[in-house]
Amino acid sequence: MQFSFYKYQGTGNDFVIFDGISQNLPDLNQLTISQLCDRKFGIGADGLMIILKSETSAFKMLYYNADGNQSTMCGNGGRCITMLAYKLGICDKTCRFEAIDGNHHANIEDDVVRLEMQNVLQVFRMKPVVLS
Repeated sequence: MQFSFYKYQGTGNDFVIFDGISQNLPDLNQLTISQLCDRKFGIGADGLMIILKSETSAFKMLYYNADGNQSTMCGNGGRCITMLAYKLGICDKTCRFEAIDGNHHANIEDDVVRLEMQNVLQVFRMKPVVLS
């Protein structure tokens, strides 16, 4: 099976992005995503994203870390996927998109994407691990 993808980078983070609106994608499981993101044997990326249709926003963003696990919102990823969605005609220069943590507003001026992130409601502190 063949399908197309895009490779975007934002402030040093790079992402594989699939347009799930214009093409039917195979089911991507954790192993497949981690293999695609592998820098030696795959495409190589910090994460993988999929643009999907949304009933409430311009588009829906699915984000996966390089290990293949679905994750919460990624700011640099959100900026990259917004620029691609704009170039594909999915959204305007000012848009709202849906992510796992809710809706986000984005604005594009020239080649700069400004993204409104959600407020942080809770911070988890981890105890340091001492290796002997």
